[in-house]
Amino acid sequence: MTGDTPLPNKIWQSEWARNVLALVIGVVGYLVADALHFPAPALTGPALFTSVVSLSGLKIEIHPRFCNIIFMLIGIATGTSVTPDVLEAARLWPESFLLLSVGIVVIFLLCRYMLQRVWGLDRETSTLASTPGHMSYVLGLTMESKADLATVSVVQSIRVLALTLIVPLIITLLGYEPVALASSGKQLPVLELVVILGLSFLCALCFQRIRLAAAYLLAGMFVSTLIFITGTVEGVMPQTIYLPTIVIMGTIIGTRISGVSFKLFISAAGSGLALMMVAVLLSALMASFYAWWSGLPFGQLLIAFAPGGLETMIAMSLLLDADPAYVAAHHVWRLIILTFLAPLMLATPRLGKQKGPDG
Repeated sequence: MTGDTPLPNKIWQSEWARNVLALVIGVVGYLVADALHFPAPALTGPALFTSVVSLSGLKIEIHPRFCNIIFMLIGIATGTSVTPDVLEAARLWPESFLLLSVGIVVIFLLCRYMLQRVWGLDRETSTLASTPGHMSYVLGLTMESKADLATVSVVQSIRVLALTLIVPLIITLLGYEPVALASSGKQLPVLELVVILGLSFLCALCFQRIRLAAAYLLAGMFVSTLIFITGTVEGVMPQTIYLPTIVIMGTIIGTRISGVSFKLFISAAGSGLALMMVAVLLSALMASFYAWWSGLPFGQLLIAFAPGGLETMIAMSLLLDADPAYVAAHHVWRLIILTFLAPLMLATPRLGKQKGPDG
């Protein structure tokens, strides 16, 4: 055995050990984040813990095929929110939905311009980092693009964290009182979920054949949306499946961040805070205008227009006694827009005279 790698090191260097270690760290990260009441602890906790471990030099990873399953489940979970109620809401509040649509594009373009001109990021990284919402979807696209995953992850995480902390403070100062959180909706039956998984997998294979980016993520969302928007199937993904999916997604994010310097982290965090402030300011302006126009409460409109996480903002509407149906419909509409806007902006070449990488 002379000259061979010691057995403990062989075990530690094996692929399955690195996968198991990553998952264990992710679960611990979630438990700690949940105990400390972090926003979106199932995503931020594992991402934070596995990022720290990755930066320390220890090799951890999640197998690509397992990643594809997680991406598909996230796509399915997103699609379940696109129900006939969203279409009905759009019919009841057309001006509100139009204003939100314009606001999303303005926030996106302004934030992307800032990232390119002030922070000097490349087109793909600035495009994905400036996408106002749909964090899981955006990170899925980032992993299959040439964008800098570390920068996009930090910027998006700072956005979600800051919005989750700041928006409730603003609303509370305006007089909204916290109320008891309502129970979750009806869970999707296992049989229907299995059928959706099977159809999504077949769709993903087709998307791969045509070389579509984030094939599994888009396939899950495409199939789920087509099914749920008809109203023939109702329910949300069972928590016993959804929670581990988000925890593993956060773990995947952390394992992909390696070689990030402290300088890069500070720069990305600074840009994330700047983008958050731009998003809150523009959202507040839109909410003020529409509150004057419609007579709806400013606080409810701010929660609906602010580009925070879907689940977080819906929960916030319940906690702050805003109309959850109105808030949910607008955030689902934002996800629908971003589902098409982000890939479109990635595929669209820069207009005008090319001046090189920095121009």
